Amino acid sequence: MKKVLFVCHGNICRSTMAEFVLKDMVAKAGLDEEILVESKACRTDEIGSDTHPGTKRVLRAHGVPFTPRQARQIRRADYEEYDLIIAMDDENMRDLARLTNGDPQGKCHLLLEFAGEEREVADPWYTGNFEVTYKDVVSGCHGLLKQLRE
Repeated sequence: MKKVLFVCHGNICRSTMAEFVLKDMVAKAGLDEEILVESKACRTDEIGSDTHPGTKRVLRAHGVPFTPRQARQIRRADYEEYDLIIAMDDENMRDLARLTNGDPQGKCHLLLEFAGEEREVADPWYTGNFEVTYKDVVSGCHGLLKQLRE
């Protein structure tokens, strides 16, 4: 089984959105038994909080199922447990580099790399634009799923 972990600052907006989007794609592709998808936070700000209402709103609008959850923080042990750790921005990548001692196994990537882009996924906590974030997440997840299937 391939294990994917999405991370962002607080695990209530972007990484959570990516988790539910990819889970939906995986389910529709019939790959539930082959790919595990989860998400966690790089920072402690929102630990224990449920998904942001704006994220829930955009997921609902696009028919992406989601469940209640609590934000959790990534741990050093997660580096060994997951095959890929997908970050949303450069700050997350710096946090991962510190946590993993420089990512010696090359598991950490920015989500939009999988869409052929070298940029960050904007944080809707600050921009307020959950739809733009959703479009980037879907684009990155399509590319990621394609790579996971190969």
